[in-house]
Parts: sequence; structure tokens; C-alpha cells
Amino acid sequence: MNTIQKLAAVALLALALEGCANTSDVMDYGQLPMPHEPGHAMVQEDTPKPLQCVPYARDHSAVKIHGDAYTWWNQAAGKYPRSSQPSAGSIMVLHNYAGPNRGHVAVVRDLINPREIRVDHANWLDDGSIYVNDPVVDVSSANDWSLVRVFNLKTGAWGGKAYPVQGFIGGFGLDRPDLMARGGASMGATALAGEIY
Repeated sequence: MNTIQKLAAVALLALALEGCANTSDVMDYGQLPMPHEPGHAMVQEDTPKPLQCVPYARDHSAVKIHGDAYTWWNQAAGKYPRSSQPSAGSIMVLHNYAGPNRGHVAVVRDLINPREIRVDHANWLDDGSIYVNDPVVDVSSANDWSLVRVFNLKTGAWGGKAYPVQGFIGGFGLDRPDLMARGGASMGATALAGEIY
């Protein structure tokens, strides 16, 4: 595929994703500020099959759930704390954005402010990459973390689609020994310092 074909494919994908967003309960897309510090993507080229979000989240948190991402919220009931608010080390569970059997899980890395967090996750763009320190913003009209946009690290812009959040599993910094060792795990608008990788 030549460069022009690649650019055309990316443009068509961006238009398709923008058409999927539900704007009735979303903060105005044009008002989303650019994150002060972007994350980065690491392509896993030497693996026989792409890394998926579930094993990545399980390996990088204290939440040890198996099975498809869309089943994690129900599986966590009675086993792990569940909340509608993010906390350091919790697992953000996206659900029902492309049908009831479609989900995604990501590890909450930092709390930047009341409407922005950073997550680490894998295979977000179906490419097997690991995305580190990826900005996520709450775009729900009630400021309740029920709907988010994820920053596209490859294009350097906020994603065009809003994703429903089922909730956050675990967390409060206790699930991330690496954060506790740095003295992180603070709640609220304070960002955690340092890199994990």
C-alpha cells in the first residue's frame, strides 16, 4: 500500500469513527484541550500474535480476571472493589460500544484532573501495540465517567468516538506495587510522577 492509499485509509477510518459518536450527552468535541503530555505506543513486532487488552491488564494490575473484556465487570462482583470513579491501579472497563459482546479493559495509571486520566492498555487500535500513558477524558454531561474519549497516540488527536464506561475495578493504588513504591496512589486531581517502563 503506498503512502497516498495509507493516508486515504486513515482519513476514511477517522470519518467512520466520528460518525459513531453520540453527541447528545457528550462535552463539545471542539472544547477538548490537547493533553499536556502525550503517551507513547510500542509495537510488538516480534510476537507471533498481537497482544490483547485482557492479558495485558491482568499482568499489569492486581485484578486477575480471565475471559473476554466484556465479562470483567460482572466477574469482579464480590471479588474486587467496583466503582464509577477511576483510581490509580484500577481497571477501566469499556463496554457495549460495538454490540453487547464487545469490550476493552485498560489499567488506570494516573489521575490528572477530575476529567482526565492516563491509562496503559494493549491492542486499542487492533494492532497489537501497547499504549502507555494514553490520555482519556470524561466527556459525560454529568461528569460521572460514564462516557469517555481516548487520545489516539498514532494521529496525535482525540479519538472521534465516545465510549461507554461500565466502571472501574480494583484500584486505589493498592493494585500497583510500582506506584506504591514511588509514593503515588493519591486520589483526586494530583498526577502521579514517574514512568513505570
